[in-house]
Amino acid sequence: MTTLTSPHDLLTAIPFLVGFKPTDSIVLISLKEDAINLAMRIDFPEEISELEIANLSRHLLRNDADSVIAVYYLPDFAEVDSPIVEKLSHKFASLPIQLKESLVVHKERWRSLICNDLECCPEIGNALPDIENSRVAAEQVAMGKPLPFENVSALNESISALDADGDLLSLIGDVPRINYQNNPVMQQRQGAEAVIDFIADFAADGVCRDKKLIALVLVRLQDLQVRDFALGSVSNETLDIYFNAWRWLLRNAPLGYVAPVANLFAAVAYERGDCALAHRALDRAESDEPGYAMTPLLRKVFTSGWSPSTFVAMRSELHPRICDAIFSGSINS
Repeated sequence: MTTLTSPHDLLTAIPFLVGFKPTDSIVLISLKEDAINLAMRIDFPEEISELEIANLSRHLLRNDADSVIAVYYLPDFAEVDSPIVEKLSHKFASLPIQLKESLVVHKERWRSLICNDLECCPEIGNALPDIENSRVAAEQVAMGKPLPFENVSALNESISALDADGDLLSLIGDVPRINYQNNPVMQQRQGAEAVIDFIADFAADGVCRDKKLIALVLVRLQDLQVRDFALGSVSNETLDIYFNAWRWLLRNAPLGYVAPVANLFAAVAYERGDCALAHRALDRAESDEPGYAMTPLLRKVFTSGWSPSTFVAMRSELHPRICDAIFSGSINS
């Protein structure tokens, strides 16, 4: 994330951090040496318990954060002097880390709760900055990050299902399923190679036109070894390619084949810092296959306060073992 030097920069950066322009929200950002460590967004509640406040505080304290920023986007039902804001502000001020900034956004205006200079922070607040024409937006777009969605509905639409492709459905039906009674390694290897070919096609053209390959990938991703191979294949250099490829495949996957792709997309979205999009992808996975075991595991990771770098280290450690099992395993003839 670009350097944040003022509340103006902060308010233009937050939509990039959460993926959309937030309303009726509380956004909490923990920092370590002025670098963003974790960004969380929750719906602005009508009331909040001490246990919920304690849980939020624990997330902020993870990963050796040394300061925190709180931004409250007040809904219509909340007053400017909301007791929820007061409770949270009191709690965050008592934490063993610095409360670096605390902003309230209400009716398209913002003000700081910790600045007493009426020239820069008048009681009526300041107008929200124009995101699209800001320095932060220019820097983010230059780094390949798209402009944030207008709202949650637009964010959800970006990963919604497209119309079913009859030819693809037919090809999916033609793909032989893995027979786990015999040695499955050959078909798992076929699946891993199909993932490699699919990503290569997408890297070259921004789309995959080979429907037979798409069908093979969708069927083989139902195997846990192939799915975990795909999960660990991402690198810092290829993160954006995988993000775009899995999102494209998620939108084209027919019912019954969504959950593995949705989980893979959620993982790369989380690594990119698109936490809201990651959670929406898990929603699609749950809708497609409520009992899919990976979905609640990723949900727990995403809500536990783990930094994306910790998640990357975990899956990177697993990947060589998956590769060894698929590509070095014996195949019965």
